[in-house]
Amino acid sequence: MNSNEKNQPTMKWSMRLGTLAGIAVYVHATFLILLVWIALSYWRSEQSLQAVMHGVGFILALFGCVVLHELGHALTARRFGIKTRDITLLPIGGVASLEKMPDDPKQEILVALAGPAVNIVIAGLIWLWLSLQQIVMPDELSSMLQGGMLQQLLVVNLFLAGFNLLPAFPMDGGRVLRAILAMRMDRINATRLAASVGQAFALWLGLVGLLYNPFLLFIALFVWIGAMAEAGTEEIRSLLHGTTLSDAIITHFESLSPHDSLTRAIQLTLDGVQKDFPVMQEQEIIGVLTQEDLLRGLHEQGTLAMVREYMQTNVEKADINEPLESVMKRLQTCGCRLLAVTRNDQLAGIVNIENILELVRIEAALKKGSRKFKP
Repeated sequence: MNSNEKNQPTMKWSMRLGTLAGIAVYVHATFLILLVWIALSYWRSEQSLQAVMHGVGFILALFGCVVLHELGHALTARRFGIKTRDITLLPIGGVASLEKMPDDPKQEILVALAGPAVNIVIAGLIWLWLSLQQIVMPDELSSMLQGGMLQQLLVVNLFLAGFNLLPAFPMDGGRVLRAILAMRMDRINATRLAASVGQAFALWLGLVGLLYNPFLLFIALFVWIGAMAEAGTEEIRSLLHGTTLSDAIITHFESLSPHDSLTRAIQLTLDGVQKDFPVMQEQEIIGVLTQEDLLRGLHEQGTLAMVREYMQTNVEKADINEPLESVMKRLQTCGCRLLAVTRNDQLAGIVNIENILELVRIEAALKKGSRKFKP
């Protein structure tokens, strides 16, 4: 049997480190590449194992601060009833996968500011500790970067707070900007404007990167793509607002029996456009056979293999009156290809992400058409 993992990370190639305040923490595989690169860089410059340990230890401590930064976002969002799926560490920082940002602009500002506030608190605690230890600290922050690890962490936390507060979407400052704009205009136009500011910042950062530091090009690309993605997500959210699952339900679909062979699945695939098939038994969906499952079964056993051997059994269900926006989020996070749609606990149809996106495209075309032909 093949079933999807319920607690899989949002990003592929991520390994679970543990749980913090009830939130799963993952590290992306590329983060390990960063650690190796740091270790090699220190070894080449210092030829000392102690220097390597110091460099790697500093990066680990820094990313510990990054986790606390993201935890600040997550715990503040939790106060407003918004859950966080997980926190993932990447070479460029951390990502807290919140279900959504608050609809109330004031709440969004609090969630966005919580991360930088954590960095400022960490810097303050380090300064207090160093003062209690009567360690003399330089007057300039740049000189502190040449000091011990705690002094370096103090400066870097202040830098993280300041950098994240820049009004460039999708960074924290960009979200604050979007929330302030949303107090004066509708949310989608506020998002578009904030995304434009973020992309302008990305262009400037990319130019600086070309002239001085190639690593800034990577950050610029991240900001540019993030701004586009956030604007696109808000556009979809706007188009789906007020719609329910009944607007996107698929009522005409082919199904399989668990006792069918994969030959039947091949025939249905070639006869139509459907790629994923609900597996029915006594008018109930008991599984789903995806195209990937079908190909795997053909590779392992051939056409005579039974559907029940390769179907996925964790079938998610959704009520026909559920808001379509939440259904789309479920499909994006559950790792499933389709949902069984029910009406009064009876099967009414199915829905997949492709059908919802098709509805989004139709709604977008209708919206543009109504603006174009409006008298």
